[in-house]
Amino acid sequence: MRLLRSCFTTRSRAVGELLAPTSPFDKKCGRENWTVAFAPDGSYFAWSQGHRIVKLVPWSQCLINFLSHGTKNVANSASTRLSRQNSDGSQRNKPCEHIIDCGDIVWSLAFGSSVPEKQSRCVNIEWHRFKFGQDQLLLATGLNNGRIKIWDVYTGKLLLNLMDHTEVVRDLTFAPDGSLILVSASRDKTLRVWDLKDDGNMMKVLRGHQNWVYGCAFSPDSSILCSVGASKAVVAAILV
Repeated sequence: MRLLRSCFTTRSRAVGELLAPTSPFDKKCGRENWTVAFAPDGSYFAWSQGHRIVKLVPWSQCLINFLSHGTKNVANSASTRLSRQNSDGSQRNKPCEHIIDCGDIVWSLAFGSSVPEKQSRCVNIEWHRFKFGQDQLLLATGLNNGRIKIWDVYTGKLLLNLMDHTEVVRDLTFAPDGSLILVSASRDKTLRVWDLKDDGNMMKVLRGHQNWVYGCAFSPDSSILCSVGASKAVVAAILV
């Protein structure tokens, strides 16, 4: 896969290229690259390397490599997998290049981070399995089988496995207010709203589309969600 190519426009300057490993006998990666995402703080860049694998790259180090070694940066297929126990000390929040095996084809990615004062919208908030801190960075992956997996970016640990869509999850987006409200768009013609601060509870199902839903986006104040699909209309919904 080649990114940021200078052929986009004649005025653009190529920063560099990230090349996925060529591994024709590896069923986990090496084919179509469906989606990319930046972390909100710019610490990580993520892309699906085809099939099951998502690559996480510290973006600042990636830029340094481009400046030092030219425009091409070949992703190391033997990149380190993070141990689930690697969650303490100063290493936790230090960006580290690694891969996540999501178990199925990855169609969509989204980063999310928490703002502590944004409480869960669930009425009963006496106990939660997860208490997301301000320094925690999450990655949501939308899969071919309709599942959404939520990962701790720093440790590579699987936190939540959201199962309700019946078709491919084509797009994911977090509310920009730090509430960890996640919206998923699917080929099953629905959008679903999840509250990750309530252990991934599904808050509502939006059914305004008559065909596949391809993409969705929040307004800057997180109050309105717009979505598009296999039709000629933009569907808007008020979420507050």
